[in-house]
Amino acid sequence: MAQLDTRAKLAILADAAKYDASCASSGTTKRNSSDGKGLGSTEGMGICHAYAPDGRCISLLKILLTNSCIFDCAYCINRRSSNVRRARFSVDEVVKLTLAFYRRNYIEGLFLSSGIIRSSDYTMEAMVRVAKALREEHDFRGYIHLKTIPDAAPDLIEAAGRYADRLSINVELPTDAGLKAYAPEKDSARIRGSMRQLRRHIDDTADAKTRYRSAPAFAPAGQSTQMIVGADAASDSDIVGTASTLYDRFRLRRVYYSAFSPIPDASADLPPARPPLLREHRLYQADWLMRFYGFAPGEVQAATDDGFLPLDIDPKTAWALKHRDLFPLDVNAAPRELLLRIPGLGVKAVDRIVAARRWRRLRLEDVGRLTVSVDRVRAFLTADGWRPTMLADRLDLRSTLRPPVKQLDLFAA
Repeated sequence: MAQLDTRAKLAILADAAKYDASCASSGTTKRNSSDGKGLGSTEGMGICHAYAPDGRCISLLKILLTNSCIFDCAYCINRRSSNVRRARFSVDEVVKLTLAFYRRNYIEGLFLSSGIIRSSDYTMEAMVRVAKALREEHDFRGYIHLKTIPDAAPDLIEAAGRYADRLSINVELPTDAGLKAYAPEKDSARIRGSMRQLRRHIDDTADAKTRYRSAPAFAPAGQSTQMIVGADAASDSDIVGTASTLYDRFRLRRVYYSAFSPIPDASADLPPARPPLLREHRLYQADWLMRFYGFAPGEVQAATDDGFLPLDIDPKTAWALKHRDLFPLDVNAAPRELLLRIPGLGVKAVDRIVAARRWRRLRLEDVGRLTVSVDRVRAFLTADGWRPTMLADRLDLRSTLRPPVKQLDLFAA
């Protein structure tokens, strides 16, 4: 491991980090170097964004400090017993790489995770040193996201929050039973205890900021987590319920869902193939319904078939088809919270409709100008001159609402 140069280490540790989805750079405070001081920015020009084929933003330098680990989680390619090539960055190497990539306009910041080496405290202390060096020695003002380690000492977590924009702790699997079966060295109670500790720090800092402008910041972009989908027997209904609980208890900014990827020399108890990426996509859509559309977890779970979200239609359409008695809604009279239940209408489209109908009554063609596709919405609403009498009663309505297969889907298949 010591003989590898930085380029070789980067190839190994950047590839090893691809399984971590929680790297979005949203919700932080605004900092920039437009005054000629410092380096980097969390906003504006000079930030390059790239996107993976499945839509994930990869504009951060996303790497592991090391892919060595003392744990032996069955679903992890970097587990102790895995036969993979190992590498480890020094603190100085990560700092130099981050600055070099930023100066080349490749990234907007750093996402740093790690396998656990020696101990949780030893690993967490090295990650904190990276963030501290960037902030204090190089006045780096770009985005920093640290993946924190649940068992690390509270003072290390507190230090991480002083230098990082966002902290995250992975719950790993959706259920306690799944974690116990596939990662017995980890403890769900300790993970949630660390998440609770982070929430208290964030809340205390927010309270202090209202009293004292000079109060130090602590993870201004909040905390997030990630769940692996398809490694255990957890259903989509289980996953939605766990995500809702995490949002409520710990005020998470995001829950990320990562489809399980088969790994070499895997346990026979793990699935032989990865779940459809479309399942991961449907979970993100369900998550969106709870966060922005006013859906309760039970309503999203009610859209499932035997506990799993349908793959051929999105969760909102699935829910609407199971509640046909509530439709069609009058686009000129229905309250905003009900209009958000119409398949095909997003938050922006609904807000435009609510604003436009203050001045005149809307026709179907007016709605069509305010949304992407009028064909998706017309079975679920009424407007001046439009009543979907026959369309709303069609038994094959579901098939007409399925999105057409795109070229991207064919290549993905």
